[in-house]
Amino acid sequence: MKSWDERIDEVWADQSLSDRQRVEQIDVLADQRPDGDARALFERAGARDSAGLEAEAEGLYRRALDAGLDDEHRPQAVIQLASTLRNLGRTEEALEMLRSERERGGPLADAAAAFHALALASHGDPVAAVAVALETLAPHLPLYTRSVMAYARELAAPPR
Repeated sequence: MKSWDERIDEVWADQSLSDRQRVEQIDVLADQRPDGDARALFERAGARDSAGLEAEAEGLYRRALDAGLDDEHRPQAVIQLASTLRNLGRTEEALEMLRSERERGGPLADAAAAFHALALASHGDPVAAVAVALETLAPHLPLYTRSVMAYARELAAPPR
């Protein structure tokens, strides 16, 4: 018998599902967990977020975080909630969440940086967005890392 996680992964991987069907199938699986289960709340939020139902997703993400997500899913929930907030026009809150998540480090720090750059652009600061994107990209370049980092710092520096 497949684990709950495997069944969740299958729903996410099934490209034949409509957004509504995905939400419904995630809800069926989430109902198999105890009320208030952080992971079930997170999956419900993600399904709604993916379906463009950001207003519904926001509260579920917050409840999942409050319920105590594990170290794998907590950063995902923070990034996804911040992206949802950006889509809802609440870029200040999104920026703060993403700044904090980037500072925490971890395996999703670069993903947090990508969404931080998007939030900066949505907030009307495309130069800072490019600086964050370049700063994040630079360590992954086979050449020119130092130059790209210097240009990113130059873009991020306050005007003289």
